[in-house]
Amino acid sequence: MRTTILLCRLLLGLIFLGAGFNGYLVIFGQPPVFPTSPPAMEFLQGYLLVLVKTVEIVCGLGLLLNFFVPLSLVILAPVAVNILTFHLFADPSLLPLGIIVFVLQCFLLWAYRDHYKSLLQPKAFPK
Repeated sequence: MRTTILLCRLLLGLIFLGAGFNGYLVIFGQPPVFPTSPPAMEFLQGYLLVLVKTVEIVCGLGLLLNFFVPLSLVILAPVAVNILTFHLFADPSLLPLGIIVFVLQCFLLWAYRDHYKSLLQPKAFPK
C-alpha cells in the first residue's frame, strides 16, 4: 500500500507541476508543451491564471518532494474539483485527465486522513 501511495503522490505531483509550467508557457505567450483547454485559458485570465498555476507548481513540488504533503493536498482539493467539473460541463476534451486528477486526489486525501482529524473537530479551542 505504501508503494501505491508513493506512486499516486508522485503521479499527481507530476501532473500538477506539468500543468503549472504549461500554464506559465501560455501566460508568457509561448506554445504549450502539453495539450491545454482553450476554454479554460479564456476563463482563467490575468491574476487568476497566474494564481492557479503558481499553486499547482508549488503544491506539485510539495507532493514530489514529500514536503507538506497533507497541506498541499488540502490546497489542491478545490483545484481538482474545479478541473473535474470544468471538463465535465464546459470542455469534455480533457475529461479523462480531470477524472484521473480527481481520483488520485481523493485517494491521497483518504491515505493521509489521519493528518486531518484535528481539522474535523466540531468545537475547537486555542491552546
